[in-house]
Amino acid sequence: MAENHSLQDIRQQAAISAKVFIQRDYTNGTVCQFQTKFPSELENRIDKQQFEETVRTLNNLYAEAEKLGGSSYLEGCLACLTAYTIFLCMETHYEKVLKKIAKFIQEQNDKIYAPRGLLLTDPIERGLRVVEITIFEDRSLGR
Repeated sequence: MAENHSLQDIRQQAAISAKVFIQRDYTNGTVCQFQTKFPSELENRIDKQQFEETVRTLNNLYAEAEKLGGSSYLEGCLACLTAYTIFLCMETHYEKVLKKIAKFIQEQNDKIYAPRGLLLTDPIERGLRVVEITIFEDRSLGR
């Protein structure tokens, strides 16, 4: 059996063993960021540095999404002038970064998490409250 498992293989061959929730970090206010403390449940599954890098990248992407600048100001002005109908034909900066985050999570799952029997869930699916990591019991590995 190949060591490399795809997300679909894991979902078909494995049962959910546990779920780990990485909580929001409110030490710097209500800015969307998540705790980088390494959960003990992941110790035999993924390298601590790899996990921390994933969470740091997510935190940086959410900071980018919430950053105010000239383009955000312009979006707001255009929205007011067009009674918000401009958003029918234009994506906001925030929406663009959310797509970037979804792509990052998919890549992380494909390259890092799925081969280790893990599944990272996009925080937007959990109301930006937690990063959920599902741990699969992979019977094909004989654990």
